[in-house]
Amino acid sequence: MFTLAQARYLVATLRPRIDELISIRADLAELRADLSGGGLSPLGGVPELKALEARLYGILDELDDHGIQVKGFAPVLLDFAGEREGRQVLWCWLEGDDDVRWYHRAECGFPGRRPV
Repeated sequence: MFTLAQARYLVATLRPRIDELISIRADLAELRADLSGGGLSPLGGVPELKALEARLYGILDELDDHGIQVKGFAPVLLDFAGEREGRQVLWCWLEGDDDVRWYHRAECGFPGRRPV
């Protein structure tokens, strides 16, 4: 369980890793597109693709090790289990947000997001 302050702290602390995840995601998309047509890529070939995938999954595992629920990575969507007014909620951070400013009841999912 996370307090809102703890969720905000983790996002701020892990922001360099989240930004790296976003960069790797873009490189992977470009490299896959280049290689799917049998072409060459300035990003490399299959070995570089496998290395990028390993780095991406490593960051996802790291986020999971912190207890963060990764709901998506295109865009990156992170949830932090918590409590608000006696109810189970998920503090929610979406790529592009500068801070954790949303929450939703666990059973309502993303459509139930509300401002903190």
